Amino acid sequence: MLALMRIPSVSTDPACAGAVAEAAAFLRDHVTRIGLQGARLIEEGGNPAVYAEWLGAPGAPTILVYGHYDVQPPDPLDLWRSPPFEPTIRDGRVYCRGASDDKGPLWTALAAIEAVLATEGRLPVNVRLLLEGEEEVGSRSLATILQRHAALLRADVLISADGSRWRPDLVSVNTNSRGLCALEFTVETANEDLHSGRYGGAVANAATVLCQMVASLHDADRRVAVAGFFEGLRPPGPQDRAAIAAIDFDEAGFLGEIGALPGAVERGVNMLEAMWLRPTLEINGITSGYSGPGTKTVLPHTASAKITCRLGIGQDPQVVAAAVERHLQAQCPPYARLTVRRGAGGARAYALPDDHPALLAVERMMLALHGERPLHVGVGGTLPISSLIKEHLGMETVMVSYAISDSGVHAPNEFFRLSSFDEGMAAWTLLLPELAAAYAGEGGA
Repeated sequence: MLALMRIPSVSTDPACAGAVAEAAAFLRDHVTRIGLQGARLIEEGGNPAVYAEWLGAPGAPTILVYGHYDVQPPDPLDLWRSPPFEPTIRDGRVYCRGASDDKGPLWTALAAIEAVLATEGRLPVNVRLLLEGEEEVGSRSLATILQRHAALLRADVLISADGSRWRPDLVSVNTNSRGLCALEFTVETANEDLHSGRYGGAVANAATVLCQMVASLHDADRRVAVAGFFEGLRPPGPQDRAAIAAIDFDEAGFLGEIGALPGAVERGVNMLEAMWLRPTLEINGITSGYSGPGTKTVLPHTASAKITCRLGIGQDPQVVAAAVERHLQAQCPPYARLTVRRGAGGARAYALPDDHPALLAVERMMLALHGERPLHVGVGGTLPISSLIKEHLGMETVMVSYAISDSGVHAPNEFFRLSSFDEGMAAWTLLLPELAAAYAGEGGA
């Protein structure tokens, strides 16, 4: 596991392309060593996906185990307490970029499969394995992989090692995830940066223009103020609200742990609903002007911002991106030039039916392991595989990850609890026979 974590497989950075390929090859070789067959790399115009299988249980169900080996950039580097790609164990945790998202959980699933094969000589279910290398950049080639390799990947259900438990003291299972779309936009007010004394007051400041446009994206109630943004959104139903109400959630404690101040939630919206079900529009970064030490009396001629939108059930990422682009065009003043670049693809939100047999199997496993049935919780993040495999192969997704949402995912000092590895190993080992029983008599995919 630590060897995999050391590989800087940052999918968004072209400079890390070699490391991404190294991680894929590492996993292909590893899954062969643990007893899976047919290991190969699948490439369809993007980073390779790793495939392998064990199909030695005739008549038993087939599960597709999913994870991803690509990671987010480690920046800002100066906030890490240890090098981001040198796994460091402190206080029962391994700190490394990608430790919880998703190399630790992915490795936990593989280790459980390895252990069962080593001790039993067989698995109670058939297993296909798909480890993706583009999840952190929106799974750009995943739809093509699913379309062109449908027969290879077809199974009764997808079990995802990606996801997270809500908190360490709460037995829970993820049953929904938000969708995603992304844009970048740039405003330009001149051909080059200008002297703020000679040109200030006569030529527009690109940073000011961009900030005014950014401010227009939300209203005073902190609601997204983009016409058409909420098109298609399915409001939370009784089951959604019951699941939220079942959680003993301490809002003040939640905010206090991360040093955040209260009052940022959209007016009239429950905080858990805001994080799990409600769509958002976030500014991920702004670039303009001079940011070095001291003062530079410059008038920036260009400014850029990166936007991502988390989407609720029913929203189409392309429709949302188009609505945001129209809004920016309408807000751009005539003395500035606007360029908008949409991110590739996007992903729809996903919700797992409460009566799905694989979910019921996970609930039985957690009851046996933890002594209580899990609460159903949402994932504020996005798992593109869930909506894509539902669209292309008609398969549902159950998330079985023992990472915990307080693990600093996407931030400096990301970590994975060693206890999560132990619990996860036990969970996957118990889950495999439960899945076999859940589909008994159906013959498998």
